[in-house]
Amino acid sequence: MEELKMYIDGKWVDCSNAKKIHVFDPSTGKMMATIPRGVKEDVDAAVNAARKVFESERWRKIKPFERGRILYSVAEKLQNNRDRLARLESKDVGKPLTQGYADIDAAIRYFEFYGGAADKVMGDTIPVEDGLIDYVTREPIGVTAHIIPWNYPIQILSRSVAAAIATGNTVVVKSAEDTPMTACKMAEYFDQLHLPPGVFNHVTGYGTEAGASLSSHPGINHLTFTGSVATGITVSKAANENVVPTTLELGGKSPNIVFGDCDLEKAVDGVVKAIIQNAGQTCSAGSRLLVEESFKEEFLKHVVNRFKQLSIGSALEDKDIGPILNRRQYDRIINYLELAKKEGEIVVGGKSANVEGGGLYLEPTIIDGVSPNSRLAQEEIFGPVLTVFSFKDTEEALQLANGTDYGLVAGIWTETISRVHYLASKIEAGQIFVNNYGAGGGIQMPFGGYKKSGFGREKGFIALYNYTKVKNVAIKYD
Repeated sequence: MEELKMYIDGKWVDCSNAKKIHVFDPSTGKMMATIPRGVKEDVDAAVNAARKVFESERWRKIKPFERGRILYSVAEKLQNNRDRLARLESKDVGKPLTQGYADIDAAIRYFEFYGGAADKVMGDTIPVEDGLIDYVTREPIGVTAHIIPWNYPIQILSRSVAAAIATGNTVVVKSAEDTPMTACKMAEYFDQLHLPPGVFNHVTGYGTEAGASLSSHPGINHLTFTGSVATGITVSKAANENVVPTTLELGGKSPNIVFGDCDLEKAVDGVVKAIIQNAGQTCSAGSRLLVEESFKEEFLKHVVNRFKQLSIGSALEDKDIGPILNRRQYDRIINYLELAKKEGEIVVGGKSANVEGGGLYLEPTIIDGVSPNSRLAQEEIFGPVLTVFSFKDTEEALQLANGTDYGLVAGIWTETISRVHYLASKIEAGQIFVNNYGAGGGIQMPFGGYKKSGFGREKGFIALYNYTKVKNVAIKYD
């Protein structure tokens, strides 16, 4: 069992109250580490350290291309430790090892991508009138706060931290108390770079303590948060009290829309993978299946057969589906399955899976026959649970697709190009995938939601603008 520490101002420290949080392996239920239970005083120290170095000449004199080299160095460290990190991420979250490797590869790509972009964030000139030179610059926004969720810790840390440092900011990361392991490793890699103390800080603790203190801190200049709608509203309100801008990604109830002219094999594979990844504990999971009515029986038969063939086991066994994170999350999903028994038909699954070792496992589940207004169709279950609906025509498919408070991702499966363009223009979602779902992680592709799925965008070049402030300069000359 490891006793991990926080990383603040270039030092490895315990929290001010000396309290600990136990970290458990979801596959076995056994404790594997302790982390400091950080509180306000620890957040203050981290923010103050980040502020001090941000305002220092030493950090400001580091050129954009040199910041890019820093990020490339992190990418290299991730690559050199790829096997170890993949196993650690898989064990910490409970996801199959193959998915752990995919997360590490994505983290490497984020640091490479933003390393290459660091010296390419350009300003602009504006033609106003003769005798006036007007130009726009983008400056680093300052101290950036990053509250990381438990389901994709190293990916989500990497995508926001790399963009923030690329643009010249300093960062304070608060990792999830359930899955802090790879964030602690990331702090080790930053420590090995011998940067000015305070450029990268990592605070551990509960969201209601360390997370709340960070989101409400008057010393931060931007907050990035990924999590539930309720928590997102809370942290956004706290940041807004200090007029601090936020980037929020708050989950989804994403549809896969399947028409009868699709490539059957590819569509089945895409629909299944979209709901079982990380045992369905994914904000962009394709948790609603909308199928053309005349095609529903045939398509659903193939999906059910695939569900019955899926393997379930511990993270490092690398089965198709791993454990549910913890008892709280498991009980929440079970409550939805009990509701499904009352309101619809459980076609396959719907109960616990028997796996030796002590973890909490669920059979992948398909639910049919519920109303589009049901909680099962409207709320984010966050488990390997797929609800199924049918539609008669494109307009009904569109109505169903847009019929929730969320708007993160949508998948369209059809060979009719006019239908693709029409639906892509009308669906209220931040990402539309056509005849695929996920596009290999999409490092370069802007990611974020409409409606209650949040606002702002991460990933891609556009995310760099989250971490800059715009200055306009007008020079009059004769």
